Amino acid sequence: MKRLLFVLLALAMVLPVFAAAEKDQAAEGPITLRVLNYADATTPAYAVEKEIWDTFRAQNPDIVLEYEELFDEAFHTKTEAYAAAGRLPDVMFMWPSGRSSTLYNRNLVKDLTPLMAPVKNEFVPIATSPGQFGILGQIPQSTTNTHVLYANLGLLKKLGLSEPKTYADLVAMVPAARAAGVEVVLIPAKSDWVMQSCLFSMVLGRIAGDEFINDVLAGKANFTDKPFVDSLAFIKRLYDDGVISRTALQIDYGEGPALFASEKSLFYIDGAWRVGEFITSPDSGVALIPPAKQQSDFKLMNFPVIPGEKNANSSSVIAGTGFGMNANIEAGSAKEAAAWRLISYLNSAEVLKKRLETGAFSNVTRIGVTASKMEPLQVMNAQLAPAKATYVVDGILDASVYGPINIGLQEMALGTATPEQVAQTTQKAFEEWEISN
Repeated sequence: MKRLLFVLLALAMVLPVFAAAEKDQAAEGPITLRVLNYADATTPAYAVEKEIWDTFRAQNPDIVLEYEELFDEAFHTKTEAYAAAGRLPDVMFMWPSGRSSTLYNRNLVKDLTPLMAPVKNEFVPIATSPGQFGILGQIPQSTTNTHVLYANLGLLKKLGLSEPKTYADLVAMVPAARAAGVEVVLIPAKSDWVMQSCLFSMVLGRIAGDEFINDVLAGKANFTDKPFVDSLAFIKRLYDDGVISRTALQIDYGEGPALFASEKSLFYIDGAWRVGEFITSPDSGVALIPPAKQQSDFKLMNFPVIPGEKNANSSSVIAGTGFGMNANIEAGSAKEAAAWRLISYLNSAEVLKKRLETGAFSNVTRIGVTASKMEPLQVMNAQLAPAKATYVVDGILDASVYGPINIGLQEMALGTATPEQVAQTTQKAFEEWEISN
């Protein structure tokens, strides 16, 4: 009887504790995550983007997403505003350096190395290695050629022109292109990052090489030195020779693919990620460039030989974008577990395969992920490999340094700055950055 009374008394003491715990858990409810994604809702591939996020919501009813998506400069402006206000989202789309340097420099994102450790062997080394800031701030989903020369071989043939081997070949096309009312090379340069990331970085790699940038960072060279000035001068020459029209500064980034697909130019410059804009839309079944035409009429290639280049057939390549986590999320917390579940899903074989199939990526960092249904342009993209991979300017320099380069490239096009002046402005910005760091 005494033993029975003791058990009953113990139960009376313990049951309220369990009940309280259950009540607290119920009161907590689902975990809410604020998310900022980089996406363009106007593109043909957006239906798959939406499907990816809808699938996560359906499979994870215990996680509520306060979801926001922006594109191009609106995204970067909003990210900087969130960082300045101390209101960074819990999970956010990020670059491995450059465009997300504020997040790294101010220690606003977690080092994901410990969370990544159990699945490290499922990814290629670049996806699990700390970047230039010493942490794994985001999981790169791919590696990316930031420069691709998209060529309309059918239009070239129609005008009696051949695939260019040298820059002089491009210059020689200007009269025929003008007579036909088309541009030689179209680049949507209204957003200042495009010229720097998708063209100038390749030019700098060809003429100056990564060694020059390494020397600048080590204090052994300056941006006012000849290799950098010569690289800037080549961009000015593109405008002066008529290979690129100054009207490029009026073309929004989102307008570029449709203009090229409608034969407004012989060539188009963008990143490898832009292939997804040309292939068949999973939603409408419509392609900007029908698959039947892709094989014979279009080609993805590297820029032809540039005068004074030291690295033949090189191109700018960077570890791809991915998703990072707010550093303020407590380690070991339920919110951290939820955020990591989302990031893991976005790096899953399921999602990365969709990215391949839509042309968003030409390759992925998760080992063994392939896509069976790839259109000809996607296959060309996957096979496009430069002889040497060189730095992307906004992937190796701080925003306070590459910002003046971006603006300077536009000023040269407008004729309001010389290559030498842009080089001086860049060097000054670099020296100020060194002092502040």
